[in-house]
Amino acid sequence: MKGKDGFRAMYAAVSRAWNAQGSLPLRTPNQVNLYHSSFIRTIARSSSSFLHNEPIFYPRFSTAAGSASDKDLDNSASVIGTTTFPGLLATRKDQKPRAVVLGSGWGACRLLKDLDSRIYDIVCVSPRNHMVFTPLLASTCVGTLEFRSVAEPVRTIQPALAKNPDSYYFLAKCTHIDVDNHEVHCESVLDEHAGHQGGDKFKVAYDKLVIATGAEASTFGIDGVYEHALFLRDVRNAMEIRSKMLLNLALSEIPGKDPEEKKRLLHCVVVGGGPTGVEFSGELSDFIRRDVQRKFSHSKDLIHVTLIEANEILNTFDVRLRQYATNQMKRSGVKLMRGMVKHVLPKKLILNDGNEVPYGLLVWSTGVGPSAFIKSLENFEKSKGGRIGVDDYLRVPAHDDVYALGDCAGYVERIGKPPLPALAQVAERQGKYLGESLNKLGKQGHGRAGAGTPFVVDPFVYKHLGSMASVGRYKALVDLRQSPEATGVSLTGFKSWIIWRSAYLTRTLSWRARLYVAFNWFTTFIFGRDISRF
Repeated sequence: MKGKDGFRAMYAAVSRAWNAQGSLPLRTPNQVNLYHSSFIRTIARSSSSFLHNEPIFYPRFSTAAGSASDKDLDNSASVIGTTTFPGLLATRKDQKPRAVVLGSGWGACRLLKDLDSRIYDIVCVSPRNHMVFTPLLASTCVGTLEFRSVAEPVRTIQPALAKNPDSYYFLAKCTHIDVDNHEVHCESVLDEHAGHQGGDKFKVAYDKLVIATGAEASTFGIDGVYEHALFLRDVRNAMEIRSKMLLNLALSEIPGKDPEEKKRLLHCVVVGGGPTGVEFSGELSDFIRRDVQRKFSHSKDLIHVTLIEANEILNTFDVRLRQYATNQMKRSGVKLMRGMVKHVLPKKLILNDGNEVPYGLLVWSTGVGPSAFIKSLENFEKSKGGRIGVDDYLRVPAHDDVYALGDCAGYVERIGKPPLPALAQVAERQGKYLGESLNKLGKQGHGRAGAGTPFVVDPFVYKHLGSMASVGRYKALVDLRQSPEATGVSLTGFKSWIIWRSAYLTRTLSWRARLYVAFNWFTTFIFGRDISRF
């Protein structure tokens, strides 16, 4: 088309797009942005067609979801609006296949980092727009590190989510997986801890789906834990712990406060003797010894830490390392108590033997279990412990194009493999493996839904790289053996602490985070920890 005819055709395309957009019920800013993006792409395509003498395609926006004709639209119309359920439609043959990742933890973010955006359009759905470097999270609770030092935005980890027009990050939770239609149903969230009630509902069609939603803190059904205890799973938890601890220190110095009430306010109780509980107790004891003693002179003799564990602390380490950790914790001023919690009340917890332990701050760190979302997937085969069952290739049996990894996944029992531990290094290795697998599938033409999943890679094999834990007072444990019975390197003391810090500094996800962490460590060593309460 040339001259006036071409101009009229371009004008008609723009008018149709504007009229279609104006007739849709745009209820949220997200929907408005999506429609504006499609409208702009329509103008650009029409202008290009006019300049290059090509036929003009008129994209259609539909208010009816799921019809066969809708799925034949091009990518500019893949974002549609309905009266109740907008979403991303299935991809066409002339588009890249779409890989949808649920979650933003260790496994999900390693997968996002390795996915090739030249092969896939990538969509991430998670109520948290960043990954948390959990090994250093305990340090943020007491001001050793700032919160932003341990968080890395997903749009930085996978730049396609920020740059590519057909890749998206959605601040939302998945509420349902429709494996028959290759769709996930989602609901937007304003607050990760407030759940997904009342959010905007939408759906996303997928070619490949990866479930990496992680796990939830395990409470073993003990009454009062969710109401009165604080967890240490993400940055929000660390902020709550820090705020509560500094508030108790301030309240204890109010004139007229009863001495017993002061002791209760300044009693910090940690339940769970795993690496997280031990490292937090060690950081807290350092904070008391170095900073509370100097900056809270009226409370310095009252604040103390108790670690409660049903068995032995750090039970994944061998006897020698456990004994060293126990002795070191005691020298740091941490009281170790053997027992099981029976009930948690607002100001005290009750043990199975009847003992009552008053507390001002209660941190719960007893391991993880399946989340409510994972439990709701009744049509998915489950592994031992209630996690999603997967095969040797991290595929979910009986559901094509669906994969699972990290704390929410485990081997199905018929494979005969032992369950993998819920560790960050397991999830990260699985994310790396699955990223390579999906990239190979896409390069060989198997990236689209229903294209089959041939064995293009070897089965996933996990090899334990070792364990590390800080125990306070510039001391740590480093065990580089694959198991406590194997031969290899296991160290304790100051040199282990140097290795611990060096390893975690190099494992952070970006140079920005490394600079933040190194600078925070330096300023803390020179000036002490920040005691501001926000």
